Amino acid sequence: MDRRKAARTITIEALTRVEGEGGLSVRLSDGAIEDVQLRIYEPPRFFEAFLRGRPLREVPDIVARICGICPVAYQMTAVHAIERALGAAITPEIRRLRRLLYCGEWIESHGLHMHLLHAPDFFNLPSGIALAEQHPEAVTRGLRLKKQGNRLLEVLGGRAIHPVNVAVGGFYRAPKLEQFAELVPDFEWGLEAAIEATRWAAGFTFPEFTQNYELVSLSHPDEYPMNEGRIVSSRGLSIEVDDYDREFAEVHAAHSTALQSERLPARTPYLVGPLARVGLNLDRLSPKARRLADEVGIEWPSQNMFHSIVARGLELTHAFEEALEILRAASQARPSRVPLVDRDGEGCAATEAPRGLIFHRYRVRADGTVAEANIIPPTSQNQRQIEADLRGFLPTVLNGDDEAAALECEKLIRNYDPCISCSTHFLKLQVERT
Repeated sequence: MDRRKAARTITIEALTRVEGEGGLSVRLSDGAIEDVQLRIYEPPRFFEAFLRGRPLREVPDIVARICGICPVAYQMTAVHAIERALGAAITPEIRRLRRLLYCGEWIESHGLHMHLLHAPDFFNLPSGIALAEQHPEAVTRGLRLKKQGNRLLEVLGGRAIHPVNVAVGGFYRAPKLEQFAELVPDFEWGLEAAIEATRWAAGFTFPEFTQNYELVSLSHPDEYPMNEGRIVSSRGLSIEVDDYDREFAEVHAAHSTALQSERLPARTPYLVGPLARVGLNLDRLSPKARRLADEVGIEWPSQNMFHSIVARGLELTHAFEEALEILRAASQARPSRVPLVDRDGEGCAATEAPRGLIFHRYRVRADGTVAEANIIPPTSQNQRQIEADLRGFLPTVLNGDDEAAALECEKLIRNYDPCISCSTHFLKLQVERT
């Protein structure tokens, strides 16, 4: 019997090596895929509702709790949006320190994902622990890279998990230059280790699976995008962040507790994250990262999502190189915060979380409180694209063993490094055949 047409159910009780919980339901009829649903089971967390009526100064600490892996992304996007609502302008020094803090988050997130969450897939291993048994040097490198990112968050943010030093207008406390100097030797090692990790990942065997992605990211004329820029796409989009709602929309899917995003007016999926950023901003990578991009043998922009681990390596290299530049040039500038004047206003901002574009919009009151908040995480934006990828990928694996098909679907989803708790404003896999 042709297994592609046979009635059978494939179930994955829990998607591993991602943050959060969800499942996948696939319905087939006579061998044809009728429906694919990425189901997110995380309960709604109501952060936007929690923010209403809260003092503006509390927002960075509240939104950091949305994610333990990428709290800086939520903090940076929030403070930029609120500062725009208040008409406040930060100093160049504060801007540099914010990029440095973001470098720390990219380092710890990319270092962890590449080595312990994603790399085991390319060795057909079930976990980072299993990888450590066969390639201890790689896992040790990944843990040390993550430690360097965490250390930078501690120095500049006050602590590695949910930093407490980020303020609307700047930082509560200026960093100490001697702490920056202490970081330099480890970050010099980190830069070389990031290059080594990228070459290692580029040597993996990648499935020949491509999609016609619309890549979406920020773009800045003078730097690799982190904290600001225009929103651009591989299909010609170029807008100010203020126009986000004109080109993108959130929609509710009955099978998910997370909202999904789509491009307007065609209502199509799109891709955010490292693969999109590298594809749209290749020439703004740091010098060593840019040379490395030419060396790894991938044609950029890539339409193969399995190349995302290499894109993360390039960004890991960039983050170390830029962080070193800022650490070496830092001066004890004062003050660490700019004065703020409360007023009625509205502001939005977009930054680049490790997993992709993140958008916040706030309406604030003259009494210094939040009137309305809207937060759109990167995993929510990628959810429809993940479903589209699975529609294209499933026919290549459904004729084999049920367990093998489920594992291959997990591998595809892990390309995105989905943060499912963030998206609830994976994997149980169920295939229904008729």
